[in-house]
Amino acid sequence: MTASTGDNGYTGSSYPASSSYVTAVGGTSLVKNSSARGWGESAWSGSGSGCSSVNAALPAAATFGTGCSKRASADVSAVADPQTGLAVYAPSSSTTSSWAQYGGTSLSSPLIAAMYALSGNTGSSSALANSLPYTNSGKFNDVASGSTGTCSTSQWCLSGTGWDGPTGVGTPNGVAGL
Repeated sequence: MTASTGDNGYTGSSYPASSSYVTAVGGTSLVKNSSARGWGESAWSGSGSGCSSVNAALPAAATFGTGCSKRASADVSAVADPQTGLAVYAPSSSTTSSWAQYGGTSLSSPLIAAMYALSGNTGSSSALANSLPYTNSGKFNDVASGSTGTCSTSQWCLSGTGWDGPTGVGTPNGVAGL
C-alpha cells in the first residue's frame, strides 16, 4: 500500500503516510535536459515530508540516517509537480474534452503503486513492501536538489545525496527496486 505525503511542503509527517505499514510517497519536479537519463529531477516544493511523533520507525530505514526516532517520510518519490506532471485528455464540459496537466502526491502515490504491481515482488516476501526501497536503494535515481520548506533538521525538508525527507531514497529506475 502506498500513501501520499501531502502537498503542503514541510509540515511534519502526516497520516496515513506516517504509518509503518505503507510506503510514503513524496513528489518531484521533472525537467527535460541533455543528461544520459534525459531528465533533471528535484524535490517538488509542495511535497510533504517530516518525522512522525507517534508511529514506529521502519526497521529497514535504520541505517539511512533519517534523524527520526520515529517514522520518517518519504520513502520514495515520483513526479508530482503540477507544472511537470501528467498530461491527461479529459472532459472539460459535458460535450468537449481537452488536455490538462495534473500533479500532486495524489499522482505520485498511484504511480509508485502501479510500479509495485509491475515488479511482482511484493507477494514473495514476508517483509513489508515498504522495506524494498531501502533494501534496493541502488536501483533508485537519487534526487539531490530541491526543498519542501524550512525545518530544524535539514534532511527532513532539503533534498540531498542519499535518503532525505522530500524524496526518500529517490525515484524508481524501472521496477527492480520495488
